[in-house]
Amino acid sequence: MISLQPLFIEGHTFLSISVELPKTNLLIITNEIGYIMCGALDVALLNEKLKDRKVVAGRAVGVKTIEELLEVPLESVTYEAENLGVHQGMIGKTALLRMT
Repeated sequence: MISLQPLFIEGHTFLSISVELPKTNLLIITNEIGYIMCGALDVALLNEKLKDRKVVAGRAVGVKTIEELLEVPLESVTYEAENLGVHQGMIGKTALLRMT
């Protein structure tokens, strides 16, 4: 099952994406600038192998729902996210607001 839902945070619109996979879920919250995602995101790959793409992204681990993704601290972020003021340990919702 794939679920796409609009998500509104302090007047800003995001898209939440949930993909139910065997034994896990893929969770993403995105807008036109960047995204946060569950542990499936490989931040090191984005920072090293794909750095020319300048991806703005953050990763949270151990989350099972979109609501948890909004509330837990990010475990890692890309260099481009850091340039926007998003940093490791920042709550997902706060990170998203920095991407507006």
